Order: sequence, then C-alpha cells, then structure tokens
Amino acid sequence: MTPTVRRPGAGRPARRRTQPRLLGGLLLPAVLLAGCSLADTAEPAAPATTGDATASAAPEQTPGGTVTLVTHDSFALADGLLEKFTQKTGYEVEVVQPGDAGALVNQLVLTKDAPLGDVVYGVDNAFASRAITEGVFEPYQPQGDAAADTVGFAVAEDTEGLLTAIDFGDVCVNADTRWFAKKGLELPTTLDDLTKPEYEDLLVVPNAVTSSPGFAFLLATVGAKGDSWPSLWEELVDNGVKVADGWSDAYFTDFSGGGGNGPRPLVVSYASSPPSTIPEGKEEPTTVALLDTCFRQVEYAGVLAGAKNPDGARALLDFLLSFEVQVDIPYSMYMYPVSADVTLPAEWTRFAPLAQQPFEVPAAEISAKRELWLEQWSRTVIG
Repeated sequence: MTPTVRRPGAGRPARRRTQPRLLGGLLLPAVLLAGCSLADTAEPAAPATTGDATASAAPEQTPGGTVTLVTHDSFALADGLLEKFTQKTGYEVEVVQPGDAGALVNQLVLTKDAPLGDVVYGVDNAFASRAITEGVFEPYQPQGDAAADTVGFAVAEDTEGLLTAIDFGDVCVNADTRWFAKKGLELPTTLDDLTKPEYEDLLVVPNAVTSSPGFAFLLATVGAKGDSWPSLWEELVDNGVKVADGWSDAYFTDFSGGGGNGPRPLVVSYASSPPSTIPEGKEEPTTVALLDTCFRQVEYAGVLAGAKNPDGARALLDFLLSFEVQVDIPYSMYMYPVSADVTLPAEWTRFAPLAQQPFEVPAAEISAKRELWLEQWSRTVIG
C-alpha cells in the first residue's frame, strides 16, 4: 500500500471513523469537516497548572526542520492546531497515512529498518503487542499536560515506556432507532440477540482482517465467548451478516442510519457515534450504541526507533497530550481523550456513554493468537 503523504492544510482522505456533523440542516462531507469544531462550542479554558506542567511542547532543542507523523486514515485535528505546534517549536509537520490501524502497524513492521517517519499515532491495543515485539519504537517518558493520565492505559507488555495512550473509545454495534420504530421491532441488546431470526439480514460489520473496528468487534466476541467464539460467528453468518471492506463502507453505505440510506439498521461503529446523528432542531440522535456488545479500544503514540528527528518526535508526542489537542479529540476524531481535565461535549454526556463492562481480551493473548483468530474468522465468515 502506498502511504498518503500530506502537509497541514492539504485535503484529507476519506476516514474510517470520524463522523459527519449536521450544521444548518446540511450533512457536510467529511473532507470539509475534518478540522472543524461544533459550531456553537466555545473553546474551553485550559486548566490551571503549576511548575512545568504547562510545558507541553518539546524539551529544549534547536527549532526548525520537519517532523513526520505516521498515522491512520482517521487522523484529524482542528484547523490551526498543527500550525500552533509549529509556532511553538519551529517544527513543520508532515503527515503520512498508510491506511487503517491494521495497515498502519503492518507498514511500521515492514519498514522498521527504514522508518516512514519520526513519531506514530494510532496504534491501538489490538495491535500494540505486535508493534512492541517487532521493536518498532524507542522508549520515551512523555511530558505533555495529560502525561499523568496515561498511566492507567499502559500496555502490560510495555515495560520500557514505548507507547503513550492518547485517546480511547468503545467499538459497539450501533442501531438505527427510527428504522426499528417504523418496523415495530425491539432493539437487540446482546451479541446473542444478533443471531435471532427477527434480526436476519440487518447487521453489517467491517472486515476483521482489513479494519481496526472490525477486528475490535471480533475481539468483543472472543471476550464474550472465549474459545467458542467461532460458533457465534457461524450463527451470524447463518443470520445474514454482511461484511464490508472497512468502517466507512459499513457506516456510510450499508447502514440505514449513517446518512447514506443503506438497507441495514445495525452496524459496528463506536459508542461515540450517536451524537453525530442528532438532526437539526431535534434533541435526540436517531441512533444508539448497544453497550452490551462493546470492546474498548485505546490508541497510542510512540517515537519510532531510527527516527531522523527524534527530538521533533518527542515534541509532537507531547503536543498530542497538550490540553488544546486533548480537548479537540472528541470533536475531530470522536474519541475520548485520556486527559481527566477535559469536559466532554454535552451531547456525549447524554448520548455517548462508555460501556460499563466492555468485553476484554488480554494484550498478550491478542498478540499470541491474532493470526490464528483472523484465519479462523476468515474461514468461518468469508469462506
């Protein structure tokens, strides 16, 4: 796969996760919204800090030059944020996007002797162990505003401080509530419900082999069913589950509630997706996340081993933990920031709660069995 390379301000490619927003009654294309905030949202004030806590830029360095960020297709920050980083540090930012999170890790491993860039954002907990084992990163102790808040998200196998958590979210089945209301059909609530005859041909999922949310949903079934997870997928196949190439195809093309008027009212997406479906003039979204179907996804950043600009890499990683970036993450990337100081959008408090008991799979087990599980899934679901 040929990576996409761009500089700040260039057009963004289609993204696998970020939701469109309804403004003025118009569904704006993602390419126009990648760097926008909600129109009526004032920028929150930064929390009071003391000592060096506000020094979220890089350690002392010679300004100038370019730092290359390698990330997935969903990466987006509000217009001007990367330019602020440049103003603070002197570093220009170049962005390389090899594809989805799974493709991102594959490229990092394949190019580890000649890395694609200096710093990486978007390696999630489903793929973190592989990247650690392959020696892709070098240790770094972050200095950004939210550095202390990252500790609870550390990968168990990461004993050297190779990865730093930036954001997190729950991958869950989402339902088009208007569709179900029109049909007079109750919403499913559990993974087992999805196999019932009344939900035949209603579910679309991203491909677990090519899509990070697709693999996360596979892990939800592993966490729920243990070694018997293939039986659940056999039942889903018998019940007409559709597999899309990626999240964007599943959500925007096949899902009836994603703006594309697709035929299927159930889709694998995020717990944070529903607020993006609140119509203008209405108070509630037209979709809901089924919180008993979720797997928690954590996204990390790390300094690449062999980076040409390691100082710039550390500076940019710290910037991702700054309050100004953390407060932007819910708006630009529809994920939860790791910072405990960020006040979430009001719509999230009501309509985007996290799952109280998401399914879990130990990172070491994911690392050891990933290829086996994907082979089993492909054989069971794709044939």
